[in-house]
Amino acid sequence: MLGQLEHRIRSLFRPRKLRGADIPHDKVTADQATTYMPLPDVVVLPMQQHIGAKCQPQVAKGDHVDVGTLVGHAEARTAADIFSSVSGTVTEIRKIFYSNGDTDVAVVVEPDGAQALDEGVKTPVITDYQSLLDAMKRSGIVGLGGAGFPTDLKLDVDFANIDYWLVNAAECEPYISSDYREMMEHPDTIMHGLTTCLDLSGVKRALLCIEEDKTEAIAFMRAHVEKDPRVKVEVLPERYPQGAGHVLVHNATGRHIPRGGHVTDAGVVLFNVTTMSMIGKFLQDGIPLTKRRITVMGDAVAHPQNVEVFIGTPIRKIMEFCGLAKDARKIIVGGPMMGYSQIDWDYPIVRQNNGLLVFSEMGMDKPRTTACIRCGACINSCPMKLYPREIQNAYRRGDAAALDRLAADLCMKCGTCSYVCPAKQPLTQATRLACDQVKAARKAAKRAAQRKGA
Repeated sequence: MLGQLEHRIRSLFRPRKLRGADIPHDKVTADQATTYMPLPDVVVLPMQQHIGAKCQPQVAKGDHVDVGTLVGHAEARTAADIFSSVSGTVTEIRKIFYSNGDTDVAVVVEPDGAQALDEGVKTPVITDYQSLLDAMKRSGIVGLGGAGFPTDLKLDVDFANIDYWLVNAAECEPYISSDYREMMEHPDTIMHGLTTCLDLSGVKRALLCIEEDKTEAIAFMRAHVEKDPRVKVEVLPERYPQGAGHVLVHNATGRHIPRGGHVTDAGVVLFNVTTMSMIGKFLQDGIPLTKRRITVMGDAVAHPQNVEVFIGTPIRKIMEFCGLAKDARKIIVGGPMMGYSQIDWDYPIVRQNNGLLVFSEMGMDKPRTTACIRCGACINSCPMKLYPREIQNAYRRGDAAALDRLAADLCMKCGTCSYVCPAKQPLTQATRLACDQVKAARKAAKRAAQRKGA
């Protein structure tokens, strides 16, 4: 891994046309092989472990479950089934609270230690693309780079205008090295998942997109893709937020995703590298997504590491396994740029989480916010070429029309504007709220038009 000094020297010679920010990666766990956490004494399985409709519990208190037993399901197309990660007894169905104030229902299971597989777990038989889609609906796999979008829904596209399959292995967030370890430890399942998707979809080209600083992974994966002429390793600049969809698609293909559109509108499909690997694993053994690797780091962590945990494992149990070196004052689930703060030590790790960062008082940067000096750093760095300060002002005025003109809804919430701001203005937070304001205004306008038409 690059040291701080070497990183800064490299940044001096980087072409300035690249937007985003030079952020030290600090991936000190990248060269550490995955460790495996023992079975916890409880798992908590929330029904909202994906973007989309919440699942409903399919079990009741006192029921026995096995590994792979269906515990959460919804008829909505935007839901992803949730499966038990352990065998044991359902001890309660209870309400839980998210850090944003939302509530959910969770299935709580006490493991019995047997880890018996559910009798319904069978290796899928894949004969065509439809059978692949059907299998993914039974896999519980969602976007594992943090988005949590249901995989079966993401695969259900019209491939007539798709000519690129992109695999996102940029992993541009500081600290996190979960995807890196997936490449170094499971290249065969990555390739199995990818080649199966290419064979059945008819897409002729695939790019495995890796940031240039990950030299070992680049060489390692090139050796594994060379047998398939359809697949190429694409080396991208080491610059945050390289892994964001709009940025990666443009830098890898030169194409743009239109405002309000999807990656498929640019003629590509885009999957996280660990998601692709999990597809490959599921096609081999039929076991739904019940475990995942997370990077545990931060100055308060005694033993930083990449650890595979059972989905539903409470944060408290993970920290007992990794140890605390200092008094913990801040917990972040995910990366420091796009992750979220968590105040509940008993909240579980869910499917889309890829990191757990724990900091002491000394490790927390708490800069003082001062007045905007109109330096333009936020504008020059924004990967979407937005005007964060103007968006912040329009939001504070409640001017939805101005926010629409400023295309606030294009914000990726990457945090770059707040990071580069010398005045430490809460630009990212304001733009997040502005996006909600734009969406609410559009819905209100649509309802008004419908009433008028009626």
